[in-house]
Amino acid sequence: MPTPEQIWEDADLATRRLAGVALNPSAPQDVLLHLLAEAPLAVRMVLCRDRVLPEAVVDAVIEHPDHRTRSFFARNPHVDPAQRVRLVDDPHWFVHAHLADAPRVTAPAEPRPLPDDAVVRMMNTFDPEHLGGTFYRQFSLTLRRSMATHPDAKVRAWGVGMWGWQDPKTRAALLTDPDDEVRRRAQDRLRHEDPVWVESMLPDRSCHARTGALLHDALSRAVVDSVLTTPAGPEDRRMIAGNPSLPPDVVALLAADPDPEVRWYIARRTDLGPVERRALVSDPEPDVRRTVARHPDLDHDELRALAADPDPRVRLSVSVHPAWTEEERAAIDYEVPLDEPFRYYPERLSTRDPEAVRRDALSGHPMLRREAARESTLPPDLVARLAADDDLGVRVLLAQNQPDVPPALLLRSFLEYTGPERAHLVTRPHFPTHGLAVHAGDEDPAVRALAARDPGTAPATVARLTRDPEPAVRAAFARHPNLPPSLLAQLLDDEELAHHAAANPALAESTLRALVRALPVS
Repeated sequence: MPTPEQIWEDADLATRRLAGVALNPSAPQDVLLHLLAEAPLAVRMVLCRDRVLPEAVVDAVIEHPDHRTRSFFARNPHVDPAQRVRLVDDPHWFVHAHLADAPRVTAPAEPRPLPDDAVVRMMNTFDPEHLGGTFYRQFSLTLRRSMATHPDAKVRAWGVGMWGWQDPKTRAALLTDPDDEVRRRAQDRLRHEDPVWVESMLPDRSCHARTGALLHDALSRAVVDSVLTTPAGPEDRRMIAGNPSLPPDVVALLAADPDPEVRWYIARRTDLGPVERRALVSDPEPDVRRTVARHPDLDHDELRALAADPDPRVRLSVSVHPAWTEEERAAIDYEVPLDEPFRYYPERLSTRDPEAVRRDALSGHPMLRREAARESTLPPDLVARLAADDDLGVRVLLAQNQPDVPPALLLRSFLEYTGPERAHLVTRPHFPTHGLAVHAGDEDPAVRALAARDPGTAPATVARLTRDPEPAVRAAFARHPNLPPSLLAQLLDDEELAHHAAANPALAESTLRALVRALPVS
């Protein structure tokens, strides 16, 4: 069965042009229904997967005789998830598999969650092999937080998978659950906390199972000693360095290990004693010192030593330690990096204390204000304050993560930030459209493309940018409604831009119908 990429690669010019018609926001409903019924698979793929659809077209998709066509709609990220789950009772396994698999969205965005009742129904009725992969990405936060105590046993069985998040009371309830499968899964999890069982099952060669055990499972003294004396692979010592079951004397031993990465893993532990901390505070490797600088139990002398460290990254790391007063923090000679990715962060499973977030937002330290800017539920006064922050990272993180920020901040962030996931900014609510034509001559192609969002961009400018050196810019302007009609007609026969030109909302209805009448035989 061809992949979506192969289906599109095999499509000829006429088919790609029809796929543009399928995306055209001006296409009448009867045209869309005709394409759904008669067009080649590539056109139906684009129609069902890549746009919002009128309700009557959704009805026709749900009843379409071709399971591949229905499967494309099952992974449509643009429609309301409540429309997608109308396929929950579809007779074909292929549709089930695609409905369970999360729609493809551009990172770092997450697909919108399915309704909780639909997820529960899928857990109870779909073949388990179709519920792997990215199904979990479609769970709402409300459902994730309640899965371990949900009244439905299938949901509780999934909730066992978040064992590390569960408190002792919830774990105990799962271990004595009335459902056999829930108890079995919980007991399987508990076995990993039994050093005797882990030792009996630990592979004697490097593999995924051994890696997982050395990183996370409870380790017996015999296993630890074997890693220290006869490791199965060069990474074994690094793996156990972060394991919470490591005995204190081995923590102290590895704090002086000749491998700097082993010492780095040790420095990340939260159970270091004073001896280990002191050894790592003066470690010759800056990355080790930078990591131990975040340790919550650093004493006054250790903090002072790290605050005067010759490496600026170490000074930055210790400067955000919660033990400092704002005055002490300000006295540290730290340097705030501007080359970090300022990205979107999905809402946390467990929320931060609002007062701690407020303290960070009001701090004089940009790194703490950046941490606060990531929180998607900031109150309006903090949003306003951070929107005017003098740190680029604070402003961009706020723009990336807050659902209600001023349009001017979104535009400013896009113009000033050129790092990873910059494109996510234009997907945020309230990103402006009007006034963007002034950027049509910018040296940055991503900024030039902003003018394609402005309904007031002049026709001559639109025409010029369909010949831009950058393919993405050419494609964006081929869809602009101010494209001169004569050029738009020419682009309908252009091998590269026909698909985009056919999606242009300025096309007359008569032209759209004429294109559909030329429909190739499927």
